[in-house]
Amino acid sequence: MYQNFFGLNELPFTLTPNTHFFLNLPTHQEALNLIMVALENGDGFVKIVGEVGSGKTLLCRKVLNTLDAKGSENGSPENSPPENNTLSAYVPNPYLSPDGFRMSFARELGVELENLKGSFDLLERINQRLIELAAGGKRVVLIIDEAQAMPEKTIEALRLLTNLETETAKLFQVVLFGQPELDELLGRTSLRQLRQRITFSYQLKHLDQEGTGQYLQHRLTLAGYNGISLFNAASVKQLCQAAKGTPRLINILAHKALMVAYGKGERQVLPRHIKIAVDDTEGVSLKALPIRSLAAGALIAAGLSAWALLSLMQQGGAL
Repeated sequence: MYQNFFGLNELPFTLTPNTHFFLNLPTHQEALNLIMVALENGDGFVKIVGEVGSGKTLLCRKVLNTLDAKGSENGSPENSPPENNTLSAYVPNPYLSPDGFRMSFARELGVELENLKGSFDLLERINQRLIELAAGGKRVVLIIDEAQAMPEKTIEALRLLTNLETETAKLFQVVLFGQPELDELLGRTSLRQLRQRITFSYQLKHLDQEGTGQYLQHRLTLAGYNGISLFNAASVKQLCQAAKGTPRLINILAHKALMVAYGKGERQVLPRHIKIAVDDTEGVSLKALPIRSLAAGALIAAGLSAWALLSLMQQGGAL
């Protein structure tokens, strides 16, 4: 690929939500701070909403890593109380029946599921496990990604689970991550009881031009780049406009633009490289961009010189 050409140790713009590349931009840092403060205060429900590709899953994993770090930071003196011990339960795909959701939660809690005798037995085992964890000083946080996919009956099952509590505190807290459809779902009259339990919510914002530039430079630096700015100001402006500040689209366009620049043997990404990347990507456009007749995928290949395309194919990385 273009790694050696630009002096990179790894690809900087992959679509995998790798927390190594997490950047403390205002929108994501504010959301992270809100989540951590709400959990420290013992609030029951927190809701984070963002458009497709806005970095919700990356933020979700950052929260999980932060909670896991808190859960293991008490290994100093033996007489230190385990006040920060945290057990995080993660449900990445909540499109489940109520019993399926309870089973998933139970597994995350380490509940023994042998010889299970139905839904009531499962609920009793979850309750008992939560009480045991609370007695041992463990705070339980349930994190649900793609929460907009939850069936209504499953959301109600979640609400009923949160009724499990001691005289002084809830037995677990919930953080919901979802697309804007989550707000529509929770807006139903039938789900008003759960909606009233959401004490904090946050809407992830798109990156502006300055944020886009910081995002690009941050990922390039972490990938090992230490030369002059690979993306000049005009390129950053075009990329932000085309991607509408959406991190996933920024990654896609930046990756393709780097391929085009590499193919032409040019050491900096220029606006013309961004235009080729935009033309090659469905769902993005620039107002002043002329209509092209090449099929999707052909534009990037056309932007690569013969030697670069041959090298790319030999490495097994051709589009």
